[in-house]
This record gives sequence, C-alpha cells and structure tokens, in this order.
Amino acid sequence: MIIALAGNPNVGKSTVFNALTGLKQHTGNWPGKTVTSARGFFETKHFSCELVDLPGAYSLTPHSAEEEVTRDFLLEENPDAVIVVCDASCLERNLLLALQVSFHCPSVMLCVNLMDEAAKKGIHIDLALLEKLLGFPVSGTAARQRQGLAELSGRLDHLLLEKKQREKDSLQKTPLPSPDQLATAASSIASQVTFLENADYRKKDRKLDKILTGRYTGFLAMLLLLSLIFWITVTGANYPSSLLSQLFLMLEEGLSHLLSKLQVSPLLSDFLLEGVFRVLSWVVSVMLPPMVIFFPLFTLLEDSGYLPRIAYNLDYYFQKCRACGKQALTMAMGFGCNCVGVLGCRIIDSPRERLIALLTNSFVPCNGRFPILVTLIALYFTGPGGSSFFGKAASSLLAALCLTGFLLLGVLMTFLASRLLSATLLKGMPSSFVLELPPYRRPQILKVILRSLLDRTLSTLRRALCAAVPAGALLWCMANLTVDSRSLLSIAASFLDPFARLMGLDGVILLSFLLGMPANEIVIPIMLMTYLEQGSLQEINDPNLLRAILSENGWSLGTAVCTCLFTLFHWPCLTTLLSIKRETGSLKWTAAAFLLPTLFGVLLCILFAQTAAFFLPAP
Repeated sequence: MIIALAGNPNVGKSTVFNALTGLKQHTGNWPGKTVTSARGFFETKHFSCELVDLPGAYSLTPHSAEEEVTRDFLLEENPDAVIVVCDASCLERNLLLALQVSFHCPSVMLCVNLMDEAAKKGIHIDLALLEKLLGFPVSGTAARQRQGLAELSGRLDHLLLEKKQREKDSLQKTPLPSPDQLATAASSIASQVTFLENADYRKKDRKLDKILTGRYTGFLAMLLLLSLIFWITVTGANYPSSLLSQLFLMLEEGLSHLLSKLQVSPLLSDFLLEGVFRVLSWVVSVMLPPMVIFFPLFTLLEDSGYLPRIAYNLDYYFQKCRACGKQALTMAMGFGCNCVGVLGCRIIDSPRERLIALLTNSFVPCNGRFPILVTLIALYFTGPGGSSFFGKAASSLLAALCLTGFLLLGVLMTFLASRLLSATLLKGMPSSFVLELPPYRRPQILKVILRSLLDRTLSTLRRALCAAVPAGALLWCMANLTVDSRSLLSIAASFLDPFARLMGLDGVILLSFLLGMPANEIVIPIMLMTYLEQGSLQEINDPNLLRAILSENGWSLGTAVCTCLFTLFHWPCLTTLLSIKRETGSLKWTAAAFLLPTLFGVLLCILFAQTAAFFLPAP
C-alpha cells in the first residue's frame, strides 16, 4: 500500500515519518525537481506499506515547488491512503489542508501531532468530536516521545480495510467548496473541539520574540549567539584536532613500514604517503573537529525554532537588496559548509532569487576557512594569551569576537553583492513568501547530534576527501618536480608574485589559495611547504616559530589583514562549485559563482593594501 504523509511545515511530519519507518527509508529528488523525496517502509497488522513523506504544504493551491510536488502526488498518483499531520496547538490553520485533501482523496485520516506540547500550553483537543465533525478517522500522537503511534497504525489498518467502501462513497461527495468556505469550516471545527486552560498560552513565546526579533535586541541576540557558537567551535576544536593529527602521524609511520616490507619503490611510497595520505589526514584532522562542534550547534538552533527568527530579522534587508528573505537561512547554512548552503537554496521558490543566493553563498566563510582566520587572528590580532586559564580564556574570547567581526563583514558583502546582482545580471523585484515562526521547542539533543553527523558532517567530509585525493597528488608533483633546480611550486609562485604584491600578498599566498581549492584547510600547510621548500605538507604547532617563518618571508600586519580578507572573499571550494553546476545545470552561472567573490576579494585587498602602505610600517 502507498501511504502519503502530508501536512503544513513545522508540524512534526518528518518525526512521524521517522518514528514509523525507523531505518527503512531512502531519500532522493522528485523527478525533474530539486525538492527532496523521502520514502520508507513499515507494516500494519494486515498490510505492508510504503510511506511517502510529502513536502510541507499549506494548501493544494501551490505557491512553491514543494506545494506543487505535494499537489501533483495527491491528485495524480492516487495513493491508497493519506495521513494529514497537524499541530495540536495550531489546529485551525492546519485543518484547511486536511479539508482540501479529504475532498480529493477517498481514504484520509488526521494525525493530531504534538499533543504533549499542546497539553503543556493548556490546550486540549476533543479527538472524538473532531472525528465526528470531519467524517474521517482522527488519531492523536506525540511522535517525539513515540506516543500514540500504535493507535495511529491501527486506525490506518482499519482505514485500508475499508478502502473500497470509501472509494464508492467518495463518488457521491459534493463539489470542492471555495477557499473562503473551507477556511470558515476549519475555523468552526477548531473552535468546537479546542479547549484552552489559559487563553494567553503563547505569552512565553511572545516574550522571547520581543527579545529575539526586536528591532534592536534581535540583532544583538544574533551577534551574541554567533560569537558564542564560534567561541565554542574555536576553543573546542583545538584538542581533538591535535589528537587526530597525532593519530594520523602514527598511522602514516605504520603505512610507511608496510610499504617498505612490500618493497614499494621509495618514489611511489613518498607520492602515496607524503602526497595523497598526508593531505587526506590533514583535511580530516583540521576539518572534522570544527564540523562536529558547529553542525550540532547550528542544528540545535534549527530544532529550537530560532532559525526562522533569523530569517525574519534579516528579511527586510534582503528585500531592500531585491532578494528573498529565505536567503538568510541558506546564508546561515553556509557558515557550516558552503556546499550545504548551496543545496539549501532549493527552499527559495523564485529562480532569480535562488540564483542570487547560490552566487553569494560563499561570501560567508565555511568551516574550512576558519583555521586560516583563527591562525592569523591568534598570530597577529590577539596574541597567545599567556599560560593561565583566564589568560587563555580571554584570548580565545577575543579571537571569537575578531572572527565574528570578519564574518559580519562577509554578511555585509553578501547584501552588497545581492543588490548588485539584482540590479544587473538578475534584475527583478523580490517575491513574497510565507515565513512561519514555529513555537519554541526544547531540542532533542541526541537526535540533533545524530542528524547533524549523518546529514551534514559525514556527507560534507566525504565530498571534501574526494576532492583532497587529486589535490594531494598534484601538490606532491609540483613540490618534487623541478626545472633548473627549481620546483614547479616555486616557479608558479614567482609567476603570480607581481600581481599578488599589488593585493598586499605574495605569490606563495596566492598560489596556496589556488592549490587549496579542493579543501581550504590545506592553504596554510601549502604556504609553509613552499616557504620552507619542502616536498610535503608541513605542520608547525609552535605559534612563535610559525610567526617567525612568516616574518622571514616578508609578512606584516598588513599581509595578515589582506590574507584574512582574501580568505573571506575568493572562489568557492571545488565541492561547492560542483554543487552549483549540478543545481544550475549551467557552466555560465558556475563561472559567475567563481568570479563574483574573487573580484570582491581582489578589489578589497588592493584597496586595503594601497591605503595601508601609507600607515603601516614595512616588515
């Protein structure tokens, strides 16, 4: 049996889906659409069922690609039954879709979810009366606590047994009422079955919203939360990153002994270990710990209902840029991984506004660029912070604030680039969209960690590792192949040096960014490898030694600032570019996504370098 699962966004529909299907599920895209399809399998007493989790929709009159998919599936695929999930605390709004579905599909049942949260707010639903008024089965659940699922499965089983009779009865149904009539009916039914202990049950949410979405306090709250998240990420990633680095070093030594025993030639052994394996291990040890920390924190904000508030706060400014307010959400995703942010642009309905979000997503730095910024901030802006606990804590806090400042610059440039695109290549007015502010909820910590690890961290790491293998091979070849006793790395750096100097950089820095395109985590190791004329990536943990090496090669405070600016604004990583190509199907827009942030970075670096030359001392 094919069972469709429909409902408004933010009603816990995916939680019901996961609770019923468990691990028996698979995902993909709807044919011809970038909207995600989720399907899973479960069994009732008498039937084996395939459950199709339809995209969230407010009505069967589509205003987005998601609602279009839901409408087409329900009206054209003729599922054996439809379960419409609704939020017990927002019954009236949710019933509109349920009534529409009931007039089109013969076998329908209503799942009133989040009964536990409604009870906490003093909201009680008379499910028996609701079923009588609707004329089709109603079941109450609290899917997060797995309550009511057995009853839901039993009611569905009974509904499927009566399927033929319901199909016969459906032929005698009256024509579909008008939207106004359906809205009136939904309001009337909800008022009859809903009983409130406290009419002001949303008081707590309203108080929080006054702070988190206030005209001034909203932005202060965003800034504090952003600083806190990056402080936790920066501070928490140091130890596991060092541990992983030591672990991979031991593994490299073991592999070296193994290849020696297998009598592999020294040249091939160096290529595999110092080239491919060392780049892979560097990417994992530097990239994995921040992602493991950042993605769960980001998902906690998402699960708690705060992310839509960020979109609400920034909507006015994106509208001023003639872009979509939903771009705030995709921009926030980009802080974790620009590739994830690019895929998240699917939530934007307008093709024009989706392109603007795609082309500007890399203006905010992802986790891969954090190590560069954090390293340079520690070396040139905050200092080591001393040996005491308070000294280190103050230094890490100052580093987080500096990092937040750079990230805010990225946000400002996102607005500027969006406005520039909407006035030139992508002219047009901003479209309207529905932005729902869901109730605040207590996040499910374990599920959040599991979901962020599986859905974001591991998939992002897998894509980065696929890009790191050829990067490691290319780096080793350029570092070890020579022409007139000069490595290809040194020759390429000398070629780029004149233009790089104009930007306040040098040829080595610019070349490191180019070769670090597969994974930004290896940019600083490439710099050190080239400066020290070594044949493999170099790791230097002593900040004093690292600064001494950079100073010997002409670095100053101005160089550090320009490098940070170019870290913020340069081409997206290879994985993100491939995702943009896949999403747009166009080499032209992929090239635009490469050139746009790069032009911003080059111009900002030149402007700063030429201005700073009059004020900052030479190295």
